[in-house]
Amino acid sequence: MDKSSNNYAQIKIIYEDQDFLIIDKPSGLLTHPVRSLAHAKGASPEDLGEATSNGTHPVRSLARPVRESRQDKKNVVDGKSRAFTLSNGTSPEDLGEATSNGTHPVNRQDKSESVVGWLLEKYPEIANVRDKYGTSVGEWTDLRPGIVHRLDRETSGLLLIAKNQPAFDYLKKLFAERKIKKTYLALVYGHFKNKSDTIETPLGKFGTRQTTRTHGKHDLKEKFAITNYKVLKEFIDLELPETSYSLLEISPMTGRTHQIRVHLQSIGHPVVCDPLYAGKKHTCPTELGRLFLHAQKLSFAPFSGTSISVESDLPPILENFLSKLTAIIKD
Repeated sequence: MDKSSNNYAQIKIIYEDQDFLIIDKPSGLLTHPVRSLAHAKGASPEDLGEATSNGTHPVRSLARPVRESRQDKKNVVDGKSRAFTLSNGTSPEDLGEATSNGTHPVNRQDKSESVVGWLLEKYPEIANVRDKYGTSVGEWTDLRPGIVHRLDRETSGLLLIAKNQPAFDYLKKLFAERKIKKTYLALVYGHFKNKSDTIETPLGKFGTRQTTRTHGKHDLKEKFAITNYKVLKEFIDLELPETSYSLLEISPMTGRTHQIRVHLQSIGHPVVCDPLYAGKKHTCPTELGRLFLHAQKLSFAPFSGTSISVESDLPPILENFLSKLTAIIKD
């Protein structure tokens, strides 16, 4: 069995009617193909961050940069990015519009396995279900038919898909009005003083990078972002006593790129095994080897008005890792 069929075989249909589809996406599968030509030009995943999965660069905090080399500092003057060359020799000119507006030309040659690829095999009629707003949402909208929200490549869990244009427009409206509730489970490094809280750090663009910050003098095109979290359990690893973890229930009120991951990193508790935001001081357990972030619950009201609420169990690899940890019982 080839890799594509194996990935597609792992997709589970959790709910389906004539308008909507809810699937359980496995970790490691793209939501939709890469839209960045930079990847086709040979830029590495390290150069592009998540450009290989969702067409954007990694979100980084100005207050707490994840990785900032001397070269990074040289490339920023007065809040503006200088011209730069990627580690493999790819220049900004090779990346098209990356030097002016942070976007890349559409890579229509990308054939990476994705939820969209599975959709078009199983539901070819979805091919023309898409945003109708043209360049205001990007010229690549035809590459993500039926997709009304996304999960990062390494995030597993529930993904809501529209099967026809009225359903697509309806779901986009519900998302815009925050009438679709999404709940995630995440294991993060460390223990919390506040067992529940709200993170309200804006997300914005800084040169070609997306960033978060709470204050500063740089003129960023910020978008507000709100994430609620609650600590469910706390753990320690008896084999590594200095290592502690917390299992969180997370409810994002907005849907920005990498919002949960960078919000948690910004308060000092990155998601376990996050290759972009955990930093070198946090070790990814070899027996886990994947991002511990799972879209566990999704609730919304379809056309009928009767609310639908769907849940997804943690994948076995995440459950097995939790079972090896020691839970802290507090009075």
